[in-house]
Amino acid sequence: MTQILRARRGEITPEMQAIAADEGLSPEEIREKVAQGLIVIPKNKRRNTRPVGIGSPLRTKVNANVGTSVDWPHADVEVAKAKIAWEAGADTIMDLSTGGDLFRIRQQILQEIPLPLGTVPVYQAMVQAREEGRPVVDITTDEIFQTIEVQAEEGVDFVTVHCGLTRKALQHLQREGRVTDIVSRGGAFHAGWMLHNDAENPLYEHYDRLLDLALEYDLTLSLGDGMRPGSLADATDRAQVQELITLGELIQRAWERGVQVMVEGPGHLPLDQVELNIKLQKSLCQGAPFYVLGPLVTDIAVGYDHIAAAIGGALAAAYGADFLCYVTPAEHIGLPSKEDVRQGVMAARLAAHAGDLVKGQRAAWEWDRKMAQARKALDWDEQIQLALDSPLAAELRRAKNPSSQENCSMCGPYCAMRLVDEHLKER
Repeated sequence: MTQILRARRGEITPEMQAIAADEGLSPEEIREKVAQGLIVIPKNKRRNTRPVGIGSPLRTKVNANVGTSVDWPHADVEVAKAKIAWEAGADTIMDLSTGGDLFRIRQQILQEIPLPLGTVPVYQAMVQAREEGRPVVDITTDEIFQTIEVQAEEGVDFVTVHCGLTRKALQHLQREGRVTDIVSRGGAFHAGWMLHNDAENPLYEHYDRLLDLALEYDLTLSLGDGMRPGSLADATDRAQVQELITLGELIQRAWERGVQVMVEGPGHLPLDQVELNIKLQKSLCQGAPFYVLGPLVTDIAVGYDHIAAAIGGALAAAYGADFLCYVTPAEHIGLPSKEDVRQGVMAARLAAHAGDLVKGQRAAWEWDRKMAQARKALDWDEQIQLALDSPLAAELRRAKNPSSQENCSMCGPYCAMRLVDEHLKER
């Protein structure tokens, strides 16, 4: 039985208890939100791992992507990146591997990292078809569902499934046109499959079959945004909005069956469209948890895309996004290095925290207050301890202040905190 069905029966599960303690909320409040579908707990019934809650009114969570490719089939390195993401504070991991031993990397992450793991199962189906010398558009509906079931049986906690990219959404793309067409790999596969087979998206047409699998394993569905804009010029067009409308309908069907579900969102958005996109999703999808990639607020930040994404992510979280997918400095260029992964997680965590302050999260405000008090007291050790990235803060403190343990090299004897404190004490 799924978390949502158990919540509707009035049961407070151990996972709900753990999330309540972590978030500083009552177990009953968590149970109620899970029952309504406003909080998801991605945790496959076959896996024993630390539960993570995603949704309102919880703190904004962060996901880190790892994964091999044809040009980089090194599973051990990608597992090491996943560990770095975990140590840096990511809440979940997604394995997007498309090269090498896909089974091995999933198994290692599932066994070695106690975070919820997500995948895009159609990637494995595509890799298998390619290895067999078949065009990916020849993949059968049964093969897609068999892959989903295999990964659910392994213990994967949530899956991205591009159910909302229908023939109708594709027609909008064909009629309206785009600068960057489709940038989602899963979205591109389904678009190509529909055009080649002159048929509807199998995940949409056989959605009840997908819900059956999700029910069996308590597999959380992350409804993918195959039509997400890959450039500012394509933001919030008819193809994107049509897919979102369909996803809203699929959310309702999942809730009726007792399946946990969240919705993925853009993508590339100009700053003035971030609020619109969050509110549109929350309205059309009745408050279901919203998982956004960035969003990136400019197309030109190559090498700094983690910053472009953090700007958009902070706004998105402030307006109600529940889950941020990190973006690394290597986005649009190649697979990220270990350091890229760490920087991506930190940038996304910073964005999530900034959004949580706007949401009025008490823990977020208390964290900032403690830092302000430590700065007032010139308590360098406490400042380092409270920093988002404590190791980096300690390293900078040592490197930038070689001759003083009391002041910082920015102000020295002219420290504003010290001067004002001395004069206030005189009065």
